[in-house]
Amino acid sequence: MVKDPKSNTELVKLLKKGDMKAFDIIYKKYSRRLYGFVFLYVKQDADTEEIVQDVFIKIWKSRTKIDVYSSFESFLFTIAHNATVNLLKKRATEQKYVEHVKSLQIINESYELTDEIHYKELKQKFLGLVDELSPRQKEIFQLSCEEGLSNKEIADKLGISIQTVKNHLVTTLSFLRNKFDNGLLISGLFISLFL
Repeated sequence: MVKDPKSNTELVKLLKKGDMKAFDIIYKKYSRRLYGFVFLYVKQDADTEEIVQDVFIKIWKSRTKIDVYSSFESFLFTIAHNATVNLLKKRATEQKYVEHVKSLQIINESYELTDEIHYKELKQKFLGLVDELSPRQKEIFQLSCEEGLSNKEIADKLGISIQTVKNHLVTTLSFLRNKFDNGLLISGLFISLFL
């Protein structure tokens, strides 16, 4: 039991033995000073409180390794300093990550706008090409692609053979593919939109 030890050496000796009362006295003696020390760097109450708590948890966990004859204050403030530096590094890394994500979002938004403009141009070109089809080809193509009818349903609806429907679709698709640029993006867009 500790009544009121006068020296850190006596407190540390008791702390090394697992004396909770000695730990409480050390906590009361140093927690405010540590708080002030950490707050100078961190400038946030919640982070400062967390670091101070972590320091005392580390002191308790490593109590058996404390050198009784070294400066306990130096040991204590070194742990606090290291914990503070680690937190500041973590915050800096988090800030860099947030800035990186924001920059990616800006780039992504500009690509989306460019893609949308490109898509509108392609769609306009495609619709212009559909208008160049013969009336029968255009009708069959629209029934197939826009209404989703099968070749048999189109043949029944128009009173023509399934082979005639197939021939018109092959001719139409060949015409549209030849009129589009050969780029993969355009071909992919064409295929995904209209086949």
